Amino acid sequence: MANKFKVLYYVNQFFGQIGGEDKADIEPMYKEEKIGPAMGFDSNLKGEGEVIGTLICGDNYFNENKEEALEYILNVIKENNPDILVAGPAFNAGRYGMACGEIAKAVVEELDIPVVTGMYIENPGLEVCRSIAIVAETTDSAAGMRKALPVMAKLATKIAKGEELGLPEEEGYIPQGKRLTLFADKRGSQRAVEMLIARLNDKEFKTELPMPEFDTVDPAPAIKDLSKATIALVTSGGIVPHGNPDRIQSASAQKWGKYDVSTIDALAGDYYTIHGGYDPVYANEIPDRVAPLDILKELEKEGYIGKVYEYFYTTTGTGTSVGNAVKFGTEIGKELKEAGVDGVILTST
Repeated sequence: MANKFKVLYYVNQFFGQIGGEDKADIEPMYKEEKIGPAMGFDSNLKGEGEVIGTLICGDNYFNENKEEALEYILNVIKENNPDILVAGPAFNAGRYGMACGEIAKAVVEELDIPVVTGMYIENPGLEVCRSIAIVAETTDSAAGMRKALPVMAKLATKIAKGEELGLPEEEGYIPQGKRLTLFADKRGSQRAVEMLIARLNDKEFKTELPMPEFDTVDPAPAIKDLSKATIALVTSGGIVPHGNPDRIQSASAQKWGKYDVSTIDALAGDYYTIHGGYDPVYANEIPDRVAPLDILKELEKEGYIGKVYEYFYTTTGTGTSVGNAVKFGTEIGKELKEAGVDGVILTST
């Protein structure tokens, strides 16, 4: 049998069997053994390849110390010189997905080594690497691990052996946004007419140019009398009390915070930003530039609005998955509705 191709495998602290959120700050490490999903992946290679070691890094550490983490990881990869790197699958875990995406991007661009990973379609890490790495499409949770690993192993095997991949829907990976020239039996105009006729007759057809789908949200009815309205302040700009007491993540947020602002007239002095997606200098100088509590309190004193709601809500938007964003909005909205809030000022960056 020909020599087996070599695989290095990357996982986070949870799948690296070190711990959960309490270990999310661990620095990267390398172990010359198959750990967690690397074991299942290796068995799916069916003897054609072999996982020679596992890289492990805490999700928080990577996202908060990207340069240092990448330096260590790239050095390990250089020393071991694998034929391919495999990361994840990250499913819909935002921080894990961002780590897999950033590592994939760096490995392909700097080391010219192919990468296979796996993510749910809404994972924010997807857009970081989808154009240069092969990303197997997974479910949104680790319950899909058994289905994801065989697909990733098949993709990795083909790539490592220099075989051409088929179409995304055939191989199980997410489209990279690339257009390929193909020969077809029928010219484009004929195919288009046939699709139109099928659609008009309610028959099944497949478009050759799928369009993105967007959620639509109906606007709320206008507030009839602002002078009697209670207005709340919500932001995805990462404005938190000094010290970030709830440990809200600077990117790919997994939680939101709620703070009492009933006794202050501005956020300046007590708050700052932990957002990892913009220059924090001006926001730290005057956090009300991002979340304008000062102006709302002035409008309250002037009688323009009835009342500023006593609690302020905050999270970070950068890299946060659509799923988590919907979850946060639903939870915060429920609280505000139950509290009788009439309107919300929602700011980003």
